[in-house]
Amino acid sequence: MTEPKPTNGTLPEATLPEETLPEETLPAGKSPRSANQGAALLILEDGRTFRGTGYGAAGTALGEAVFATGMTGYQETITDPSYARQLVVQTAPHIGNTGVNDDDAESRRIWVAGYVVRDAARRPSSWRSQRSLDDELVAQGVVGIQGVDTRAITRHLRERGAMRAGIFSGAAAAQPEAILLEQVRASAGMEGAQLAEEVSVDRPYVVEPSDHGWDGEPRFTVAALDLGIKAMTPQRLAERGVRVHVLPASSSFAQVQAVNADGFFMSNGPGDPATADGQVTLLRQVLEARMPFFGICFGNQILGRALGFGTYKLRYGHRGINQPVMDRRTGKVEITSQNHGFAVDAPRNGAAMAPKERFGRVEVSHVSLNDDVVEGLSCLDIPAFSVQYHPEAAAGPHDSAYLFDRFIDLMAANAAGAPISGAAVDQALVPRVAGASVHPENDAAVVKHGTATADTSTETPVISETPVISETSAQNRDKN
Repeated sequence: MTEPKPTNGTLPEATLPEETLPEETLPAGKSPRSANQGAALLILEDGRTFRGTGYGAAGTALGEAVFATGMTGYQETITDPSYARQLVVQTAPHIGNTGVNDDDAESRRIWVAGYVVRDAARRPSSWRSQRSLDDELVAQGVVGIQGVDTRAITRHLRERGAMRAGIFSGAAAAQPEAILLEQVRASAGMEGAQLAEEVSVDRPYVVEPSDHGWDGEPRFTVAALDLGIKAMTPQRLAERGVRVHVLPASSSFAQVQAVNADGFFMSNGPGDPATADGQVTLLRQVLEARMPFFGICFGNQILGRALGFGTYKLRYGHRGINQPVMDRRTGKVEITSQNHGFAVDAPRNGAAMAPKERFGRVEVSHVSLNDDVVEGLSCLDIPAFSVQYHPEAAAGPHDSAYLFDRFIDLMAANAAGAPISGAAVDQALVPRVAGASVHPENDAAVVKHGTATADTSTETPVISETPVISETSAQNRDKN
């Protein structure tokens, strides 16, 4: 079909580029794209350069270039404190389609250092949208770039690893590329970065169950250490009747005890876990007191360190909402939300005595099916467990929501005086391959993987099918 020819020598209004439409013709609450449409550069520390146009604020953004594979949830991504000091490359080609609203942010601000997209939406199209993503980036001073091949960038980072990079737009983009590359190479790397205290709250606050649909008295009280906590995490606990005291990253064991906590939680967060000596000391005090513990992401790495294991930087990390993880006890696979560049270096060949022997035995409970990286730890002699991924997953998926129930069961068992460990509650709560779950409503999206046979000496299913790890995927866990 041919386009109708204009009768007045101009194009019909419907075919005019958005920038030429009068502002008053835009839907209420919407605005045209920002004026930052000039040339922009993304320069990686190895000298690879990508040219596009400005997106968001104009200027310079320096940080570690990483890629995120989620096809939705970009607002949750950019407001995740774990992305502090990182330039996020979105592999999904269309970003900004649903705009931005006041309800979906995971924290009080955007934390990404810079933003890289391929095709930015010209205008948002969602009844929930309150403003465009472009406008939000401008308002918060976040420098971005659009019109670049984000999948080519992703392939480059997969082959060569996450690296320092810079986005330059506006006047900054007019400088010689050699000067810009020097700026990139002079910027701080992620190894050795202590960032949790930078993104954490300054003052404690409380999340009440009654504010999130819970009818009745709180069941338990949890002290949650904010290392970069996302808003959905205390909400998921509050929905289950748990009062959550969110504490600053520098809090002491005395401050944890002061809230009369039934359990202790450590959140996700940015930076190198090797710098978290204060949090490791705090967690060891918690474990010695036999207070039930649950950690996610950064909290998983801190548990690993508290038990005496080391941590290391992944080649390019796990970031996105489609990361497959296998529960080694049941053989079930969960599709998970992840955002981490470091991992725990723990043995994956069954239960072992923790290097810090006073904490007893520990086993790797979950592994990544992409590269066999440790995705969970379960203590066998003390009430503690952790996972490397995000069960709160505001943008989904929700396969792992049962972990909050497991934490509650751990606190209930501890309150009843039962000699319970993280592994014992896991056996009761997480469904086995051949059995049913105590919480079947949380299992709808979990699929089975492989087969399991009972090990009579431990009553723990042994997986008879091992995931095949490709050479490319295995590069992610190289320690260089």
